[in-house]
Amino acid sequence: MSSELKISAGQYSDKGRKETNQDFHGIYVPKEPQLSAKGIAIALADGISSSAVSDVASQYAVAGFLEDYYCTSEAWSVKTSAERILSATNSWLHAQTQKSQYRYDKDKGYVCTLSAMVIKSTTAHIFHVGDSRIYRLRGKALEQLTSDHRVWIAQGQSYLGRALGFKPQLEIDYQTQQVEQGDIFLLATDGVYEHVSEHDMAGIIRSSADAPEGLDAAAKAMVEKALQQGSADNLTAQVVRVDELPHWQAAEMVQQLSGLPLPPILDARTEFDGYTIIREVHGSSRSHIYLATDSETGALVILKTPSIDLGGDPAYLERFLTEEWIARRINSAHVLKPHVPTRKRHYVYVATEYIDGQTLSQWMIDNPRPSLEAVRGLVEQIAKGLRAFHRHEMLHQDLRPDNIMIDKTGTAKIIDFGATRVAGLMEADVLSGHDNILGTAQYSAPEYFLGESGTTRSDLFSLGVITYQMLTGQLPYGAEVAKCRTRAAQNQLRYDSVQHEDRDIPAWIDGVLRKAVHPNPAKRYGELSEFLYDLRHPNQTFLDKTRPPLLERNPVAFWKGVSLILAAIIVMLVALQSTTG
Repeated sequence: MSSELKISAGQYSDKGRKETNQDFHGIYVPKEPQLSAKGIAIALADGISSSAVSDVASQYAVAGFLEDYYCTSEAWSVKTSAERILSATNSWLHAQTQKSQYRYDKDKGYVCTLSAMVIKSTTAHIFHVGDSRIYRLRGKALEQLTSDHRVWIAQGQSYLGRALGFKPQLEIDYQTQQVEQGDIFLLATDGVYEHVSEHDMAGIIRSSADAPEGLDAAAKAMVEKALQQGSADNLTAQVVRVDELPHWQAAEMVQQLSGLPLPPILDARTEFDGYTIIREVHGSSRSHIYLATDSETGALVILKTPSIDLGGDPAYLERFLTEEWIARRINSAHVLKPHVPTRKRHYVYVATEYIDGQTLSQWMIDNPRPSLEAVRGLVEQIAKGLRAFHRHEMLHQDLRPDNIMIDKTGTAKIIDFGATRVAGLMEADVLSGHDNILGTAQYSAPEYFLGESGTTRSDLFSLGVITYQMLTGQLPYGAEVAKCRTRAAQNQLRYDSVQHEDRDIPAWIDGVLRKAVHPNPAKRYGELSEFLYDLRHPNQTFLDKTRPPLLERNPVAFWKGVSLILAAIIVMLVALQSTTG
């Protein structure tokens, strides 16, 4: 394996016996860092014979996919990036048809098939709608990976059941395939595969792969054979061979900084890489945090340096360096901002803005009985920060009071991205050890302890626990969540109602919190907005529920009461027996 993905490709297209070629195709191989972050994109579109403008649709679909895919966030997964682009393309094509003379005859409108593939790291992401095809040749076997969206009727006749631009909403097939070095992918329109057998296509690829013209010759040979066999349609073939796979992929910051030395322990007044150290803010076995001034601008900044003892741990350094990568891609008033100097960096460290304030942990110590409105205000700010992560397909995964700062203006900001999961980087295998529980046990969602991947509902669980703690000073399940490593054990968790507290907390708020921190993620709120809305507006479902029974609210008092009643009954029975005796 090499340090980057490498392919060889060949393409050929011909109008065949038709007047115009309505097929369109393309391959884009970017340079680093996009090659690692986004991968290689291949696309093929086939126009529909009944439409005189289908060539416009094909060209728009392929060109738009190859261009716009690389404009999407590097933090997004391939699936999210591609599906958003294709949905927008579908909407535009459908709108063009609706505005044209073909609005009542969609078969003549701006429609086409599309088969597209993104090879990122060691995975092929396949997107497909229509009846063009994608095959994989591994060894001697040619395997069809896509399914034709054709509806067959009597006497061997058929029509296209799905296509790009056909309907207002797009229904597209998506799948992933693990890639091996030497794999060959073939994309072909029906003008080719309907007239050349899979056996012959595989033979042509194998025999032409080492020819002077390489894979271009293989693509052309397949088209020519289809013509010889009587194809009357447009013909296009693309052949892509995976020559080398990356042993690992990294974001550009990791690549640039991983070769730099680790900083020494820094003392006050030390001049370090253009900064003047004021004091150490926090130190642990994993990192050191310093307050410093930028010598060029005079701005106060926070410097975070890795532990020297962990300098030989690649997974730790990758995750450490990714923190600044994440900060640079999130723009929110409720998320810590990076401090990006213009000068060259000589050591491995992370620089961020300085927040003049206190942690939420300290705020709770200073405000042991906050008003419900004060809690709502802070929770809403934290949720805005979480939304910024989720829009980029990031999960914070370590939301806790120590990782939330409140500045002098009362603005809450999420800090510390050391446990953040980035969908786009996980696909590229940037971060190692991502299956471990990286967050703090008391605030981590129960599903993490079952070895499951988190979702946005996992971050919502952590926010629910924090909300509960702000109101009560306690945790909804105490320290029991981390001890439950099976679903059965988690089902036995007992939620401690906030109505136990000697606080003026509405009963319906307890229902909101109970749902937010439910051990089963499927039974939590689906969206942060739903949680926030219910936190301010009484939900009828929770209003209809009565106050928990005494046994649940205060078991000791319940059993004392039962004992007194039983004692009274015994006394009465004894007295009655004495009277009758």
